Amino acid sequence: MLRKINCFFHFPKHVSFSSSSNPCTCQLPLSSFPPSSPYLKSLCSNGQLGEALLEMAFQGPAMKFEGYDALLNECVNQRAIREGQRVHAHMIKTCYLPPVYLWTRLIVLYTKCDSLCDARRVLDEMPERNVVSWTAMITAYCRKGYASEALNLFIQMLRSGTEPNEFTFATVLTSCIGPNGINLGRQVHSFIIKTSFESHVYVGSSLLDMYAKAGRIHEARGVFECLPERDVVLCTAIISGYAQLGLDEEALALFRRLQMEGMSSNYVTYASLLTALSGLAALDHGKQVHNHVIRSQLPSYVVLQNSLIDMYSKCGSLTYSRRIFDSMPERTVISWNAVLVAYSKHGKGNEVVELFELMREENEVQPDNITILAVLSGCSHGGLEEKGLEIFYEMETGRFGVEPEIEHYGCVVDLLGRAGRVSEALDFTKKMPFEPTAAIWGSLLGACRVHLNVEIGDSVGRRLLELEPDNAGNYVILSNLYAYAGRWEAVRALRELMKEKAVIKEPGRSWIELDQILHTFHASDRSHPRREEVSAKVMELSVEFKEAGYVPDLSCVLYDVDEEQKEKILLGHSEKLALAFGLIATPKGVPLRVIKNLRICVDCHNFAKFVSKLKGREVSLRDKNRFHQIVGGICSCGEYW
Repeated sequence: MLRKINCFFHFPKHVSFSSSSNPCTCQLPLSSFPPSSPYLKSLCSNGQLGEALLEMAFQGPAMKFEGYDALLNECVNQRAIREGQRVHAHMIKTCYLPPVYLWTRLIVLYTKCDSLCDARRVLDEMPERNVVSWTAMITAYCRKGYASEALNLFIQMLRSGTEPNEFTFATVLTSCIGPNGINLGRQVHSFIIKTSFESHVYVGSSLLDMYAKAGRIHEARGVFECLPERDVVLCTAIISGYAQLGLDEEALALFRRLQMEGMSSNYVTYASLLTALSGLAALDHGKQVHNHVIRSQLPSYVVLQNSLIDMYSKCGSLTYSRRIFDSMPERTVISWNAVLVAYSKHGKGNEVVELFELMREENEVQPDNITILAVLSGCSHGGLEEKGLEIFYEMETGRFGVEPEIEHYGCVVDLLGRAGRVSEALDFTKKMPFEPTAAIWGSLLGACRVHLNVEIGDSVGRRLLELEPDNAGNYVILSNLYAYAGRWEAVRALRELMKEKAVIKEPGRSWIELDQILHTFHASDRSHPRREEVSAKVMELSVEFKEAGYVPDLSCVLYDVDEEQKEKILLGHSEKLALAFGLIATPKGVPLRVIKNLRICVDCHNFAKFVSKLKGREVSLRDKNRFHQIVGGICSCGEYW
């Protein structure tokens, strides 16, 4: 008995061609066929895909499930779409009817090779589909960001009568994004509860992640608390959710609780927690976490080392940041950027430039757009406007291999503005190849406030209010400028406009860490247990400092009241309360580290310099923009702020 096969390779000696007019038709005794599957599997396992395809052609209709399975798996491994298409075509040509599993492998192959149209065509042509087939296609849509296609396919799957599993739900939840994403996610959540999958770790993790990314951290916490078992991934996800939303105290409190419950931690947990501690500037807690990392003997993960650099710098300990950076066995561009940003925020312009030059000399990594931003920002905060302009113009010529983006132009505006070259900054803004953003106009308005340029500030401020009518900070800075100029009617008009648009100014708050406890103060705070003592201390310091030359800057008060009342308002600023508490609660000579959620005012900055000079304290003030390291009454900002 003979059979005919089409073949496209050199035949063994015992194969004889027939007298057929087709030169590729040969006759071979059935007994001459070796078992195809083991040989094919061996070729595929050795990565010999080309030889395996020749064997497939040789076997023809004798190909079996095991052979196709081995071939498709190797095509997936090698992302070999053309070879996979040949396998698919061979199935069709030989009238092979693959089981659902092989259909699904074809879907996986096409999706891995970014051919979603082919994958969808396979799914639509399948005579029978199971949950794995549907989930494979839904996953592909989600990974490509095709959220609506993923959700529509999920609905189609439900209508077909196929029951989703935990992987289907976990995947679908990742597509619940955008304006209506949270509502869709809640509907999926309801279905999950009905099908009793809410306690599964994969589903729980995806639910938690969905709510956290939508800013619904309380709903994420509700999911977390209802899970019967919580692994390190879930614990890390909820801590990370709090940290990413700036809810740093909540992240720290939850970590402490979970630690008491015996939670294990990995490097991602610690990196997320360090992000929270960076926001709080809680140095003592940060050191404690660092000790945990050392004791746990985790490998030197670059991401963890980068987080430590960031944490120490934001807690005011630049020395520790540099020490970690210098000890890293491997450094990425993110590592360099982290330490450059650290020096920049501390106003160390010369050190930023030196470090940037070292980076280029060592040639470990190439600078990226964040690198140049950090360098320009460092020059801006350090008063090195000429050096900053030189670096920017070098960037424009392509010397660093990075094209200037709008953020780099914004840095130049900030650079000129901080240096008092406000008119030049405005001209530069007008000549930019980009439309100025609200952030750029905001930087220029801030410069007008610092350098008391009312004319340009008035024009820039009005434009900014059109761009960002709901940003309370813009109203405050413009009000400050008007108050300095004595334009109280304009101040009142701005206040009325804020009421009309329901714009609410974020309350200022400052905090100081003592013995791993964060003490928070609000303006004119009366809630702290030692409030009477703190208020009396502020008054005492004010009297003492005035005798040494301190003059309250009444222009920082945005109310048209008498000078005595303005001075009283200034004494209630949260920065002063935190500094006074630090002087009361710590021994002489201990550095004071105060963090402000907003930008500190000029008067509080001056007050802190007198605390440093007359009380012999090193004062570290961190606001939303930068660090002010004050020693002996001299601030690291050099008044460039």
